[in-house]
Amino acid sequence: MNGDYLDPINAVNMPDMADSSLALEFLLTIKSGVRSCAYALAEAVTPEVRALIRNMLEEALALHEETAALMMNKGWLHPYELGEQYALDLKSAITTVQIAQMKLFPDHTSRLGLFATPDQ
Repeated sequence: MNGDYLDPINAVNMPDMADSSLALEFLLTIKSGVRSCAYALAEAVTPEVRALIRNMLEEALALHEETAALMMNKGWLHPYELGEQYALDLKSAITTVQIAQMKLFPDHTSRLGLFATPDQ
């Protein structure tokens, strides 16, 4: 990255990076849902409620499996190859820091004189 957020070269691979970030966030949300379903299943009292929550848990687990498989196929997740996952996470962290260091806003943000204001 060259520090110029308007330079089109900085947009190379951005859609893929955004997709992988959204997929990871979705996967983490699914995991949270699985955890909540498991907790609710342990607290359920009636057989009908337990059956309903068990079905929700099975659907959440299936969705987790499908999302993780998609991410592995796309190369966004390497759960069985820690070295590759570490390299991917490190690259993501470096990119995040580079984006955070970009000057996205001007130093001067005063809006005086831009709007019609009554004389004071």
